[in-house]
Order: sequence, then structure tokens, then C-alpha cells
Amino acid sequence: MFDLLIKSNQTRKEHIVNMIMNKKPKTVGIYRLTMKTNSDNFRASAIQDIILYLKDNNVKVVIYEPTLNSEVFADCEVVKDFDEFKKISDVILANRQEKILDEVKDKVYTRDIYNRD
Repeated sequence: MFDLLIKSNQTRKEHIVNMIMNKKPKTVGIYRLTMKTNSDNFRASAIQDIILYLKDNNVKVVIYEPTLNSEVFADCEVVKDFDEFKKISDVILANRQEKILDEVKDKVYTRDIYNRD
């Protein structure tokens, strides 16, 4: 059963990367590393695998994560200014839809179609 769960998670990550790659981005912005609202835990986040897959496809990845006190995460630039982040990102990958993303909704890829965590 555990093997099926791992395979399902892997398939989901690959699907997300394929959907993003279909948009032919040069730069993908990762909006928040945390998996849940009001969380600061991103150490075991599934997004880290997706970042690696995107980089394996020669896509530049930038990260917007205001809780991170570093300029680099997983060999990716951490952008602190949201206006700069949205300007340089061709596609923005978000775990959840948040109001701040409404102004760039044409760039956002999320599976959060119901605006839930």
C-alpha cells in the first residue's frame, strides 16, 4: 500500500511539471514553499521535488518565500519583493490560491481550484 502512495505522489508531481512545461516557460516562480497556510515548515515539502524536475528541464526557478531568511534555496534565487517576483516569472506555481495572486492569475498554475488548504 505504501508503494502505491509513493507512486501516486510521484505521478502527481510529474503531471504538475508536464503541465507547466507545456507553457514553455523560461522562468518558473514558486509562490511559497510551505504546504499549508500560516505554516513555516517547508523542509519536507513536495515542491522541492518539483523544483528539481523543473531544473532538470533547464527552467530557471525563483522562489518567493517571505519566511525564508536566505537569498538562495535549493540552488534557486529567493526573491523577497513580490512585484519583482511576478514580473520575472513566466509561470507561478502555487500550492494554494491566495488573494495576492489574483492580479497575476493568468500566470498561476495551481491545483487549488476551491481555494482550500
